[in-house]
Amino acid sequence: MNILCIGDVVGSVGCQFLRAHLPALKRAKGIDLVIANGENSADGNGVTPASAEYLLDSGVDVITTGNHSFRRRESYELYDTCETLLRPANYPAAAPGRGLCVVDMGRVRVAVINLMGTVYLESLRCPFETLDALLKTPDLPKLCIVDFHAEATGEKRALGFYADGRVTALFGTHTHVPTADECLLPHHTGYITDAGMTGVVDSVLGVKPEIIIGKLRTKMPARFDLAKGPCKMDCVLFSADERTGLCTSVERMTIL
Repeated sequence: MNILCIGDVVGSVGCQFLRAHLPALKRAKGIDLVIANGENSADGNGVTPASAEYLLDSGVDVITTGNHSFRRRESYELYDTCETLLRPANYPAAAPGRGLCVVDMGRVRVAVINLMGTVYLESLRCPFETLDALLKTPDLPKLCIVDFHAEATGEKRALGFYADGRVTALFGTHTHVPTADECLLPHHTGYITDAGMTGVVDSVLGVKPEIIIGKLRTKMPARFDLAKGPCKMDCVLFSADERTGLCTSVERMTIL
């Protein structure tokens, strides 16, 4: 079982690059399931019904999100109606949507969990306690992938070890910078601190560099316009044993 996890897709240019390159990658690597973080898939950030539909039509099976989940009000209803569009499960129950879905692929079922960190981000329910509760879900499949959308690398690493042996893989998102620590943890959970970004290469996290430089130098407000130019798709391929639900290999990739 091969599961591809794609780093934060940034804007329409990131969506278009994904659509152009994902089909060939799926064929070349024999990919069975695709998970992509789409919380920045709309231009300006957030996710809209149009950007979500574009990703799903491009071959993405499950869209995860994070701290920009509810930036676009027009997506609120979609979180309730689309089972494969997730928001972090540790948001309050009153928030739209869900943080867990199960994809039935016929021969096998795969659970996808979306969580958000609390270090330097929103003061949400503890992600460790939330994961414990979700893993008690009745009839939860052995194959289970977690997108942990978090700022602090230490928090991501800690949750990885906490989940080790209980989930198939845990990949981090949010920083838009791929880390080089992909590995199998001691009890065979696949792990990477951050999967990276799908968007413009010559940018600051997808935004025009001069805008971010100006903001950091002057401390003045600035509108974050997305950069243009050649793109990349950062992603991680987890291979898993369908019988045990444990990870057998991890491969980090950047598609240019």
